Amino acid sequence: MPIQVREARKADIDEIFAIRTSVAENHLSLEQLGEMGITPETIAAMLAQGPCLWVAEIDRVPVGFSMVRDETGCVFGLFVRADHEGRGVGRLLLEKAERHLFAKFDEIWLETEIGSRAYAFYERAGWLPVEKRDRGLMKFVKARSSAGGL
Repeated sequence: MPIQVREARKADIDEIFAIRTSVAENHLSLEQLGEMGITPETIAAMLAQGPCLWVAEIDRVPVGFSMVRDETGCVFGLFVRADHEGRGVGRLLLEKAERHLFAKFDEIWLETEIGSRAYAFYERAGWLPVEKRDRGLMKFVKARSSAGGL
């Protein structure tokens, strides 16, 4: 089945949270997300400001999403349901986020857990690990010139 990536809508918020809380690596509960200020209301406010979140669908069923922070040039999140991993969903979502951010920034960044599958995924996608952060995280960067024509 083909993967469709589209801009998220307010109606997608519940499904976005369902995807986010379904992952095994970097799992956070709704309560933990709320403590971080990530709530349906904050996501709705971000969506109202313009494109920042994309949903990947297979047969019109959301299976993943990516999210950026326009003000900082950060890929803030990328999550795919476990039963849809390895099908190219994450790659398409990452490419969408990169294209969006590279329209505004020469260099973009993200953080992910050291030793995670996501760490290897980002390295394969051309991201460079540059700085160890607190809580076992690594900061990655990618420059527009190394973005493979994005």
